Amino acid sequence: MTHQVRTKWLGKMQFESTNPSGDLMTIDAGPENGGEGKGLRPKALMLSALAGCTGLDVASLIEKMKLEVADFTIETEGELTEEHPKTYHTVRVDYHFYGNNLEPKKLEKAVNLSVEKYCGVMEMFRQFAKVEIKIHYHTL
Repeated sequence: MTHQVRTKWLGKMQFESTNPSGDLMTIDAGPENGGEGKGLRPKALMLSALAGCTGLDVASLIEKMKLEVADFTIETEGELTEEHPKTYHTVRVDYHFYGNNLEPKKLEKAVNLSVEKYCGVMEMFRQFAKVEIKIHYHTL
């Protein structure tokens, strides 16, 4: 299986990129880097890809395990190196689960399955960064 995207320059620092689904997104640099800030930043997109990958795994496992979760969010934060090319050296992934009947042991199992077995983006990140995982539970 392969994935292919097409990215077209729109002028200045702005690009439009396709997704295999056909959806479009705009990529742009911030004003501090000559852009207009009218699109997503490439490195931040990597963090979104990481959260999306593990989030899809966890959502699927929540359903399969028939867990009662009212909502969950994933916060990702990456620390960049000082020298160019600036890359993430440490990435933190915080899972926040919300509900009145949360089952922490089963939710931890779901997260661990994603982190250790299913999420390919997580594995790619581990090739170049230290990845720290935390799970938080919130009663409504």
